[in-house]
Amino acid sequence: MRTVEHVFAVPLDHGRPDGELIEVFAREYVAAAHSAGAVERLPWLVFLQGGPGGRGGRVTSLSGWMKAAAKDFRILMLDQRGTGLSTPADRTTLPRRGGPAAQAAYLGHFRADSIVLDCEVIRRALGSGPWTVFGQSFGGFCALSYLSFAPQGVRRAIITGGLAPLDGPAERVYRATYARVADRNAEYFGWYPDDRARVTEVMAHLGSAEERLPSGERLTPERFQLVGSLLGGNTRVDQLHYLLEDAFTLGTDGQRLSDAFLAQVHSLVTRAPNPLYAVLHEAIYAQGEATDWAAWRVLDEHPEFRPDAAEPLLLGEMVMPWYFEQDPALVPLAEAARLLAERSDWGPLYDPARLAANEVPVAAAVYRDDIFVDRGLSLETAGRVRGLDVWETGDFHHDGISDDGEAIFARLLAMADPDPTQGG
Repeated sequence: MRTVEHVFAVPLDHGRPDGELIEVFAREYVAAAHSAGAVERLPWLVFLQGGPGGRGGRVTSLSGWMKAAAKDFRILMLDQRGTGLSTPADRTTLPRRGGPAAQAAYLGHFRADSIVLDCEVIRRALGSGPWTVFGQSFGGFCALSYLSFAPQGVRRAIITGGLAPLDGPAERVYRATYARVADRNAEYFGWYPDDRARVTEVMAHLGSAEERLPSGERLTPERFQLVGSLLGGNTRVDQLHYLLEDAFTLGTDGQRLSDAFLAQVHSLVTRAPNPLYAVLHEAIYAQGEATDWAAWRVLDEHPEFRPDAAEPLLLGEMVMPWYFEQDPALVPLAEAARLLAERSDWGPLYDPARLAANEVPVAAAVYRDDIFVDRGLSLETAGRVRGLDVWETGDFHHDGISDDGEAIFARLLAMADPDPTQGG
C-alpha cells in the first residue's frame, strides 16, 4: 500500500466559519497495485471510526475491509476532531481553554454534527465529488448525521453496527443494552461456568484487599466490571476467559491478583488513550435534553449489575460518574463532564424528515445480538430512513468487521450500489 498524510484546518464552530480553527488529521491509504494515474481517478471513501473519541486505525498492510475497499477506492482514515494527531482534547490540553465551564463549552463542538461538517470541509479541499461514507459503530451515527445535514456530500453510505435511535432520551438506549449485556453474560458463563465463580471471587477480593494497577491507581470492584467490554466481540469474548484463568497468584500475605492479570485489566479499563469516549459518551444521544448520567440512573432497574450483587454481572458501554473519580486520565475532567451531563440545550443530531425523504443509497449491517447498539432500536431507525437496506445477521457481534471485514464490506457495498466505480 501507499499512504499520504493530510492535515486540514476546520472551524471549531461551523456556525462561525471565520472564528477559531482547529486541525483534523487524516491518512490516505491506496493499494500499491494502482498506478499514480489510476489513483487520481479513484473515488474517495471516508471511514468514520467508532467511539466517540477513537482515532483512526493505524495499519501496516491492507487487510479485511480495507483490502476490499482499496480495490475501488482511495481510503481516507480520519482522526476525528480531538483524537490522534488532530488538535487534541484531553486532561493536558483542555485546561488551556480555561475552567470547567469553558472546557464543557469547547467539548460541545465535538459531536457527530461537527464531525460531518469537518468531512465536508475536507471533501471540498480534496476536490472530491460526493463520496462513499463508511461508518462503524459511532461512525454509523455520524453517517446518519451526514445524511441529515449534508446529504449532497454523500454518494452512498455503508453502516456496520451503528444505527442510532433518532430521538428519545438516552436512558432508552441503556434500558435496551443492559438487557442485552445481561443475556451475553449468561451466554458467556454458560460456556465457561467456572468463570462465574472466578468473577465473583475477583470482585469480593477487590472489595476487601487493595490491588493496584501498573499505573498506580487502585483497582476497584466496579472498575473491574468494565472488562465486560470483551463480551461485545465474536472472538474477543474468549479473551475474557484467558484473562480470568490466571487472575490469582499466591504471595507471602496470601492470595493476590497476578501482575499479568492487572496489566491486562489496565489496558481494558483505562481511558487515557481515548478520554472523549467517557466525557462525551452520553452526549452522542443528547438532543434537546440533559442526559444526567442516564446509564447510572438506569442501573437501579438492573441490580444484577451492581458491584455488591451476590453474583455481579460485567458491564458493557455504560459510563458512570465514578469513572471521573477513579481513572487518573479523567479526574481532571470531572467537573466539565458533570456540566456536559447537566446540559439541556443540545442541538439536533438528526433530521428525521430529511432521513424519511433520503435519496442516498444506504446499506447497514445490524447484528442481532449486539450488546452496544441494540437490534430493536437499530431496526426502528432503519424503518425511518428511506431507501436504507438492512442486512440483519446473527453471525457477528459488534466488531464484525474485525472478524470478516472483507466479506461484510463487499456485501454491503453491493447492496448500496452494485457499481462503486460510477458516480464519484
